[in-house]
Amino acid sequence: MSRRRAHIAMVGVPAISHVLPSLEIIRELVARGHRVTYANDPVVAGLVEATGAELVPFASTLPVADNNWPDDPIAAMELFLDDAIQVLEQVRPVYDRDRADLYLYDIGGYAARALAESQGRPAVQLSPTFVAWEGYEEEVGDALWQLPGADAYRAKFARWLAGCGASTTDVDAFPGLPPRALALIPRAMQPHANRVDPDRVTFVGPCLVSQREQESWVRPSGAERVLLVSLGSAYTRQPEFYRQCLAAFGNQPGLHVVLQIGKYTDPRELGEIPPNVEVRSWVPQRAILEQADAFITHAGMGSSNEGLLAGVPMIAVPQGAEQFMNADRLVELGVARRIDTEQATAEVLRTALDELVVDPEVARRSKSLRAEALAEGGTGRAADLIENMLD
Repeated sequence: MSRRRAHIAMVGVPAISHVLPSLEIIRELVARGHRVTYANDPVVAGLVEATGAELVPFASTLPVADNNWPDDPIAAMELFLDDAIQVLEQVRPVYDRDRADLYLYDIGGYAARALAESQGRPAVQLSPTFVAWEGYEEEVGDALWQLPGADAYRAKFARWLAGCGASTTDVDAFPGLPPRALALIPRAMQPHANRVDPDRVTFVGPCLVSQREQESWVRPSGAERVLLVSLGSAYTRQPEFYRQCLAAFGNQPGLHVVLQIGKYTDPRELGEIPPNVEVRSWVPQRAILEQADAFITHAGMGSSNEGLLAGVPMIAVPQGAEQFMNADRLVELGVARRIDTEQATAEVLRTALDELVVDPEVARRSKSLRAEALAEGGTGRAADLIENMLD
């Protein structure tokens, strides 16, 4: 039990890659005796309520059901802004009647920061990915704002900030680096980590479910090596890539392959499945990684984190968003090879795997980075830092 029971509110978005990274923090805060409310779409109610938090439902307009995200970055950013505008209208009456002592929010949960600032309450961003660094605006933002539609997007954001009650009305400052953030990633995955303000951002590493509570997976007897192949939850409609994986690794003596294809690919599109390959729409990824020898991943931040924590070499096949930067970072760290989808032939994939699993330097770096990530503290440290803001 915490020394002071508080009402802590979390505001998120229903994209699964934004929900999972902070769930264990929510569970831990509830276990410490706090009352935690969690504002999100009912589509993730099961995940939220399993932590002991109270769901505050709102209807999200984000295209998470059909995964129909635009390729244009400005259009994608506008989807999050439009969602935040209407989410604030839904949750403000709830939290004006029942104010939280502290607001937590996902990087897409702009409504929480607006609420906290309008109520004079503290707020902490829980970032599931890398954060902005000193010079980010000049190095990344300036190019973004030159894209078609950027001026209209910024004008809409400015109008909303001017009328939503937020005290931060600068359209660059509000969605950028907040006054206080916990980065739920290993510091090693952060670009230009030496230029991130430590007074504003603390890297606590991945906050994952304990091994005792996670779903199990049993390594087949006789498997000399286990390979997990997964493109995550969003960019999984890649039947040709899966066929190349089957050609590369099927019928390989001593190799057992777990191939996750997601819900958008029909297994019948893959043709004959070799006996050493198990094809699934979803897998308990972390449980498998703890027993795997290698990982072919889309390099989403969550999967990159789990790969680093498991200490396995990776082949990064990025599909979209920040995954290309993540893939390059894994290569820089010395634990991965990057293969773009167009180059991911059976021969290229097989050669990359054969080289990775026998490289002693890759094994050494994987072990070192795993130890560094674990030392960052994870869930317990994150909960401690949040409680410190209540004093």
